[in-house]
Amino acid sequence: MPFINVKVSEKVTDSQIETVKTELGKAISLLPGKSEGYLMVNIEDGCHLYFKGNQAAPTAMCEVSVYGSAPRNACEALTAEICRILESALSVPQNRTYVKFSFIDTWGYDGYLF
Repeated sequence: MPFINVKVSEKVTDSQIETVKTELGKAISLLPGKSEGYLMVNIEDGCHLYFKGNQAAPTAMCEVSVYGSAPRNACEALTAEICRILESALSVPQNRTYVKFSFIDTWGYDGYLF
């Protein structure tokens, strides 16, 4: 039950959103036991993001919330892939992208609590 929340400083097109959503759906499988089958994605554009005190280039903040945990090497692989996706699809430089992981031990879905 992963959730990926992407905030990007630039305005993006519907086509770009679709590309990012599709690519993140593939990338989530880098975390053991996770798949697009339960992935929820949110993409917010036009955010007022400042990196190093400026808005000199496109910037992104990506939060990955996961029920359970994941090994560090899998998180590193997913970080690299998220940075690649955002650079390729949205022209956000990899060195202006943060990826934050949160591991959750209580998660609700479909009226139930895991």
